[in-house]
Amino acid sequence: MQNPLLDHPNPFEPIVILAKDGQADYFSSFYDLAECHHLFENLLHSVSWESDRIQMFGKLITTSRKVAWFGDPECLYTYSGVQKSPQGWTQELLQIKHKLEEAFGHTYNSCLLNLYHTGKEGMGWHSDDEKELDSDTPIASLSFGAQRKFAFRHKQDKTTSSLILENGSLLIMHPPIQEHWHHALLRTQTIIGPRINLTFRKIRLKQ
Repeated sequence: MQNPLLDHPNPFEPIVILAKDGQADYFSSFYDLAECHHLFENLLHSVSWESDRIQMFGKLITTSRKVAWFGDPECLYTYSGVQKSPQGWTQELLQIKHKLEEAFGHTYNSCLLNLYHTGKEGMGWHSDDEKELDSDTPIASLSFGAQRKFAFRHKQDKTTSSLILENGSLLIMHPPIQEHWHHALLRTQTIIGPRINLTFRKIRLKQ
């Protein structure tokens, strides 16, 4: 697969994750440490974070993990039985979005932010396969703050693969990953620092 970053003045090779049914490209230093610190502090203190609410076994559960949904005005998003209306883009999020779009040639109209206060907070096995999402556009996942272990599990044969998401790293999940793989952010007792994750997506808009 051709990588647009190879033509960048300072190109760097991704680590290719997964061997079948889709590809994930991992870039360990999409942002340098100074940029990471600035963006983490800005997002932590400027975003209107709220507890996530998900439907589980017929009950509405409130999580300790905090979330925020940003995007173009028409980008409504429903997952786990709860619909979210987007907050307007901030200057920092637009700068990140434009950097991704220029680097990889895909356009994004929305972003889900997750704030994990410690390693005790995580995300269980799931796929980002909601009907609103454009299944032809890769999901771009950025990490700021504490490093965390991220895992894939194949839906059919249960093959697993995992990696450590570092501060300033970028994980690009190409189609058709969401059709064939679940993924999870694994919980741990050893991580005490917070992490902010940004997943840029493209919502299919009604014609």
